[in-house]
Amino acid sequence: MSDAPAARKDRSQSWGGMRPFSIKTKLGAMVVISVLITTGLSMIAVHTKTELRFIMVFSMIATLLITQFVAHSLTAPLDEMNTVARSISHGDYTRRVRENRRDELGHLAQTINRMADELAAQDQQRKELVANVSHELRTPIAGLRAVLENIVDGVTEADPETMRTALKQTERLGRLVETLLDLSRLDNGVVPLKMRRFEVWPYLSGVLKEANMVASARADMTGGSGSHTRTDVHLHLDVSPPELVAYADPERIHQVVANLIDNAVKHSPPHGRVTVKARPGEQPDSLELEVLDEGPGIPRSEWHRVFERFNRGAVSRPHGPGSDGGTGLGLAIARWVVELHGGRIGVAESERGCRIRVTLPGTSSTQS
Repeated sequence: MSDAPAARKDRSQSWGGMRPFSIKTKLGAMVVISVLITTGLSMIAVHTKTELRFIMVFSMIATLLITQFVAHSLTAPLDEMNTVARSISHGDYTRRVRENRRDELGHLAQTINRMADELAAQDQQRKELVANVSHELRTPIAGLRAVLENIVDGVTEADPETMRTALKQTERLGRLVETLLDLSRLDNGVVPLKMRRFEVWPYLSGVLKEANMVASARADMTGGSGSHTRTDVHLHLDVSPPELVAYADPERIHQVVANLIDNAVKHSPPHGRVTVKARPGEQPDSLELEVLDEGPGIPRSEWHRVFERFNRGAVSRPHGPGSDGGTGLGLAIARWVVELHGGRIGVAESERGCRIRVTLPGTSSTQS
C-alpha cells in the first residue's frame, strides 16, 4: 500500500512539470474544430457548386462524431470514479482509479486514490486499536476473575495477600482505562491547557521523587502491573541554570516526564542510571527536556514508530528485575501532550542508550 501513494506522488510531480490539457481547452478545441469543418465544407460547396443540404448533413455528422468522442473521454473516467467511490462508501478500500490523464479529471483521480489510501490506513489502525485494547483489557480481567473464582470456590481464602493480588489487577485495569480516556480526550481536542510559569528545578525534583515512591510501593506487590517496579535504577536530575523557569501546563508536562522516566527505567540495565536534563530553549520561557537511559537504545529504523500507540519497540523484553512490557501507550500520550503545547518530541542521537528530547515553545506558542 505504501508503494502506491509514492508512485502517485511521483506521477503528480512529473505532471506538474508539464502543461496539462484542461477540460476547458478540450471543449474549446472541439468547438473550433467543428467550426473549421463546417466552414471548410461550406467553402468546398461554394467552389464545387454542391448542394448546401449535403454540406449541412456532412457537417452535422462530423460534429456529432467529434462531440461523441470528447464526451466519451470525459464520462468514462467519471463512471469509473463513481464506481470506485461507491465501493469505498461500502467499506472496500482496495479499489483505485486509473491515473492516466493530465487534466482536472486526472487530479481528481489522484485525490480519490489518496482518500482511499488514508481511509484504508485509518481502518487498519482502528482494527489494530480494537485488537490491542481487547488484548490489554483481557489480561487484568482474566487475572482478577481467576482470583475471585478461587475465593468463591474455596480454593484460596480472602487473606490480605490474595486481596492485594486482586487489587493490583484492578489498579492495572483502572490505569489502562484512564490512559485510553486521556488519549480519547486528546484526540478530540477537549483537553484544556492551564498554562503558567513555574520553576523547573523544584518541579522536576518532585516528579522524580514521586516516580521513586510509586516504584517502591509497586515493588511491594507481586506480579506485573503495567508500570515498572524497578528500585535499582538511579534517577538523576540535571537542570541548568538552577533558576530556570518554563511556561507550560505543569500537570500535563508531568504526564510527559513521568511516562518518559517510566519507559527509560523499564529498559535500563540492573543498577543503571536515568538522567533528566533541562535547559532553556531559544524562545522566552521555552524549555528543552531530555531523558537519557543506559539501555540497549532504539534502532534508527524504529525511531519513527516509537510514539505509535501500543508500540513496545524492537526490544523483545525489558531489562532488569521488576520491569514488564507495559501497554505501549505512555509515549503516545507524551507525544500528544507535547504537540498540544505546540512543541516537538523525538528520539535524538546518543552514544549510549536512548535519548528522548522534548522541546516546549514557552510564551511564543499560540494560545487558542
